[in-house]
Amino acid sequence: MIIDLPDTTTTAVMKTLLRIRDEGGAVALGRVLTLVIDADVSEVERAVETANAASREHPCRVIVLARDPDHTTSRLDAEIRVGGDAGASEVILLRASGEMLSHSDTLVMPLLLPDAPIVVWWPDEHPDVPAEHAIGAMAQRRITDSLQCSDPLGSLLRLRTGHTDGDTDLAWTRLTAWRGLLAAALDQPPHEAVTRAVVSGHETHPSVVLLAAWLAHALRCPVEIVRQQDVQGITKVVLERPSGPIVLNRPDGRVATLEQPGQPERRTSMPMRELRECLSEELRRLDPDEVYGEVLIEGLEEVGVA
Repeated sequence: MIIDLPDTTTTAVMKTLLRIRDEGGAVALGRVLTLVIDADVSEVERAVETANAASREHPCRVIVLARDPDHTTSRLDAEIRVGGDAGASEVILLRASGEMLSHSDTLVMPLLLPDAPIVVWWPDEHPDVPAEHAIGAMAQRRITDSLQCSDPLGSLLRLRTGHTDGDTDLAWTRLTAWRGLLAAALDQPPHEAVTRAVVSGHETHPSVVLLAAWLAHALRCPVEIVRQQDVQGITKVVLERPSGPIVLNRPDGRVATLEQPGQPERRTSMPMRELRECLSEELRRLDPDEVYGEVLIEGLEEVGVA
């Protein structure tokens, strides 16, 4: 069900929500958090679709602040989606323009679930210091996605400068499978130190740089980044050791091959992660991601990205 509230106020939106709750039951009682999405109006539907999919694992109230910079008139149009149009969540879409955009926190605050954690997600361009943003300051977790920014690598550097505990980036979340496979390979004998590492992948993909930074920070060895074109994300990682290299190769973005000295070649399915998977993973934890913070602040400098 979709309810349109043109040229409205947050008070009117809240009253409508209460009416829907009275008519359909106390649906808000099952919500575990409030997810606030701050996006350009052109990105809203993609973000809502992703949040709806993630909400099946994390039932939540989704508040979408749709920024419409092309309209200068100060106006708020709202839309409430529940039931089949909202997955396992309830979606409140706020289309704001003009002066409304400079008071985004006052638009969102009355609609937050009481006594529930707040997570903010910027699916496209993000503030330089998410924790100092009007909405970000209210949240326990702040999720950005440098891959979707106009300058992905520049975005990482801005996030590094403005990093605060509770910040994370989906370019880091996309590395979970890579990090898991590489760590598992190094846990097997022979337990030798890695003398050098090479990470290959798309020249502007931020996950390539973050993986290299993680390896440099964790293994304390030189890491080379091989920048490629016409590929998807990360394609290959080589960890050199005295007994021979560990090679994790995913040239097609679907199937990865792991080669280790003295062991048969292993193949595993490792497709490019979908956005909803990454968002769901980040919503599972509300504590600071300390490893991400260390990689961002220290690791990037260790691979010469600063």
